[in-house]
Amino acid sequence: MKSTIMQIILLQNVEKLGQAGEIVEVSLGYARNFLIPKNLAKEATPQIIAEVEAKKQKQAKIAEADLVKTEELAKKLDGFELEVKAKASEEGTLFGSITNTKIASLLKEKGFDIKAEKIAVDHIKEVGEHEVVVNLAHGLEARIMLIVSAGEEKE
Repeated sequence: MKSTIMQIILLQNVEKLGQAGEIVEVSLGYARNFLIPKNLAKEATPQIIAEVEAKKQKQAKIAEADLVKTEELAKKLDGFELEVKAKASEEGTLFGSITNTKIASLLKEKGFDIKAEKIAVDHIKEVGEHEVVVNLAHGLEARIMLIVSAGEEKE
């Protein structure tokens, strides 16, 4: 008796079936008449299954290494103090504001390559200490202390 079920590997995400790279079982007709002709899937031979598993393991190792690297960056950043001078009135109100872009540029000067959009901060408009949250990959975050003092800013 012939099997009516076929193992396939999805080449693209298929709604209600799975994500690209997944190995799923479908009816023989669905695979041969729809999924394979439309390049949504291909037959999961033992060789292809081994390749997929090897690729998944490689991606897991890369993700793990990236997580370790991001955790190290978070440890270095957490509690880091960043000082900046800005023009301010005698009451301590800044004439401009310090934005996430300015903070990203200051961090870059200190050796941290953080994109401005990863820095969660409202525009800082007063002299003093301000806690700034840096959102990192893998859901990690670090809190730095921005110390704003009155004076001439360095360009």
